[in-house]
Amino acid sequence: MILFGAVLAAVGAVFYVLGRLGIGRLPGDVTFGGRNWRVYIPIGTCILLSIIVTLAIWLLCRARR
Repeated sequence: MILFGAVLAAVGAVFYVLGRLGIGRLPGDVTFGGRNWRVYIPIGTCILLSIIVTLAIWLLCRARR
């Protein structure tokens, strides 16, 4: 349970830092809303993070060989 909390806090910190660097507002991210509500769908950010995680896992697997 403590490990899960630590991982969750680390992921939150990474997203906070990436947001400060401007990575959370990439082309392809959809934002719409009204006067008192807003919906944000980070399609471009999800694709970028997926590519980065895929490359990291591929490099780790390749390094273990």
